[in-house]
Formats: sequence, structure tokens, C-alpha cells
Amino acid sequence: MKILDACCGSKMFWYDKEEPHTTYMDIRNEVLAYTDRDTVREVVINPDIVADFRNIPFADNSFDLVVFDPPHLIHVGDTSWLAKKYGKLDKKTWPQDLKLGFDECMRVLKPNGTMLFKWNEEQIKTKDVFESFGQQPILGDKRSKTRWSVFIKNHAKQ
Repeated sequence: MKILDACCGSKMFWYDKEEPHTTYMDIRNEVLAYTDRDTVREVVINPDIVADFRNIPFADNSFDLVVFDPPHLIHVGDTSWLAKKYGKLDKKTWPQDLKLGFDECMRVLKPNGTMLFKWNEEQIKTKDVFESFGQQPILGDKRSKTRWSVFIKNHAKQ
């Protein structure tokens, strides 16, 4: 089993942050510090490979599972803590950027591979993201603001 986390950030949702089947990728490699109630805390972004989800540096059909949790904020200051911790999308190009990322995730998936997509719709609605992808997931939750959805690579469509 080969897994790619295409936007791993600080690996917040991983129980095992060094899961041996997984290649962790992010556009950043840095340690962020912030003060929370007079305590300085750190967020470590330390991927296995530094790369942009819009141009994934792996061959076609390389992974069984791709986790795609891209930045979801467009209305946040460039230097704000939220932008530093989670990243930020461009207000004008986010549909194209997410489409490029989706297409790259599908490209590196093996035929019939699975993509697990995580999205928070606080600023951009999930339906608008799926519209930019040009594809609907096969399943996912529909009630919370943070949604997990599953896509399967259909070899005939790729």
C-alpha cells in the first residue's frame, strides 16, 4: 500500500505522524511559533518532500490512496496565524488551483485508486469545489462544515 498526503501541513489528523506507507508532501517546510494564553506553542511542518499539489513530482499511477486536504481559506490576511498554519488560496484563482490539484491527485493514483478529500466550507462551499473538479465524490459526509469525501479514479476517464 502506497499513500500520498499531498498537503500534509503539520499532520494534524494523523494518529501516526510517521505512518510507514505514507509519503508526506507540502509546499512548506517550517516551524511556526505562536502564543496561546501566555504559552509559546510550535507547529512543525516537516514533509518528506517539499512540492506544490498543483505539480506533484511523482509518476502516473504511483499511489493506492491520496489524501488531499488543500488550503480552504481565501478571506484571511497573508501574515495571519490562520494563513501561516493552514495556508491560503488566491481569491481569484482558487477554482483553477483546486482543479489542478485534483487532476494531479488523480494522475498519481493507480487505476481504481482512492482519493480522500477533506474540505472546510466556512469560506468556499463544498458544492463549488466539486463543481471546479468537474466530478462528484462517491460518498462523504454532508452535515458538518468540515467534510470528508471519497473519490475513485476511474481509469476510463483519466
